[in-house]
Amino acid sequence: MSFRIGQGYDVHSLDKGYELWLGGIMIPHYKGAIGHSDADVLIHAICDALLGAANLRDIGYHFPDKSPEFKNIDSKILLKRVIELISNKNYKIINIDSTICLEKPKLSQYIPLIKKTLAEVISIPEDSISIKATTTEKLGFVGKEKGISAYAIALIGK
Repeated sequence: MSFRIGQGYDVHSLDKGYELWLGGIMIPHYKGAIGHSDADVLIHAICDALLGAANLRDIGYHFPDKSPEFKNIDSKILLKRVIELISNKNYKIINIDSTICLEKPKLSQYIPLIKKTLAEVISIPEDSISIKATTTEKLGFVGKEKGISAYAIALIGK
């Protein structure tokens, strides 16, 4: 079996009046992420990690933010399409490791449901998905609660 690794990163600003979607679930919070789609930074970072590992460019190439087709789209749909793209190249996902950077709210109670949701969408065991959450100790745009970011690494093989 040959292996490939990819990394992904995404960032969105936060503001009142928007929903906060992370890993396919809505997190109750007074601020949400702003974006063309549902602005799910975790799924977007995972998509970029998978696409990068398969040498298939990036999420913006496949799902441009200028396209009306993707306006307000559920990012789980984008992730399913990414899975199809890498499957067409005969790749299988070995594991995903990710980190969400967000000052508030604390995410630990939501991580099991996020893992379950992602595992169902991707069709891999929950044990193959790692999700961590951290703050930036009140530093930068994340620390000032102006934005959210996520990092992901994916290992694929064929």
